[in-house]
Amino acid sequence: MRIGLVCPYRWDVPGGVQYHVRDLAETLRGMGHHVEVLTPAEREESVSDPFLTFAGRTVPVPYNGSMASLQFGPVSAARVRRWLREGRFDVVHVHEPATPSVSLLVCMIATGPIVATFHAATTRSKWLAAVGPMTRPWLEKISGRIAVSDFARRVQVEHLGGDAVILPNGVHVPFFAEGPTLPGLGRGAGAPPTIGFLGRYDEPRKGLPVLLEAMHGVVRSHPAVRLLVAGRGDADELWRLVGEELRPHVTLLGEISEAEKAAFLRSVDVYCAPNLLGESFGVILIEAMAAGAPIVASDLDAFSRVLDGGAAGVLVRRNDAAALGRALGELLADPDRRAELAARGSVAAARYDWQVLARRILAVYETVLPPGGGVVTAGTHDDFPAVPPTGTAARPPRILRPRR
Repeated sequence: MRIGLVCPYRWDVPGGVQYHVRDLAETLRGMGHHVEVLTPAEREESVSDPFLTFAGRTVPVPYNGSMASLQFGPVSAARVRRWLREGRFDVVHVHEPATPSVSLLVCMIATGPIVATFHAATTRSKWLAAVGPMTRPWLEKISGRIAVSDFARRVQVEHLGGDAVILPNGVHVPFFAEGPTLPGLGRGAGAPPTIGFLGRYDEPRKGLPVLLEAMHGVVRSHPAVRLLVAGRGDADELWRLVGEELRPHVTLLGEISEAEKAAFLRSVDVYCAPNLLGESFGVILIEAMAAGAPIVASDLDAFSRVLDGGAAGVLVRRNDAAALGRALGELLADPDRRAELAARGSVAAARYDWQVLARRILAVYETVLPPGGGVVTAGTHDDFPAVPPTGTAARPPRILRPRR
């Protein structure tokens, strides 16, 4: 099958949607399918792999507590048209098509089977509330809808109508389950207890300040404890937030590669996810469980679903530093409980292996293919799609040439 995947966010910036598209593409290619990815980036050389096509640069805009990529204009539309015409895909799979991005452009321009995955989990989106009725004629062209969680499904149903099958994010489970630990670290008798955190330090919704406040109590009950912090952000600002009392107990790893992330997760005694909001799933929890790390996480709806309501990990009321500190301290003091959670986590993680999920996504593709097959291509209009009249998708949007 010839499959076109569309990533709306910059390929050269780490993020959950980018990882999802990358891993799905790699898995499908490994199954023998022809897969190409259309994606923006800051620099064209960042998308040098032969299966990647540069969609242009983007303008960052706030969206769902993070930064989304705004990408519109005749140049981007021309790139979309060329990609569609040259790709001759059996199906095109766009991600986050409701944002003002290359994914929405593809929905505007493409003719043929389109599948979409919805990731966002904001309870009320000002953007979707404002433009949902206007974009609906384009989004109605989507033949198959996927949501990564029930929360993400509810968001798209509320704002865009229709429904979606729930297929969660995936993880290459063997990649995280097997391999070395970080140099000088590892679980075992005699090793100092370690807690891991991964995420942007300067993104409030990731909850690092709550974890640092909780660490004061953990240090009192476990004087040798270490907190390993991995991710991107302003290191100077982080150290100011850590303070002198906690500084001897905190190790800043900075941005790490995928291989280093797997080793990091295999090294910690407990992985902590103190996130406050805006999470539609929780891939990092699956990765941690695959690596054998027991988890303490805030009780976000998405995290609770991944952790089987608390059976595969410890859930703590979000933004409650005292409760988080108690949960971490108790788990560090109980090796049998950690082993039990690690075993349950390993079983839970197996359900999210990409080999399993890719086959379920292929089944969605099969449902939208016309009898005898077909090809997705660009419509027979001019260069750049204008706002369509309100109505149904039976009236395709006019394509207007930009003014000279």
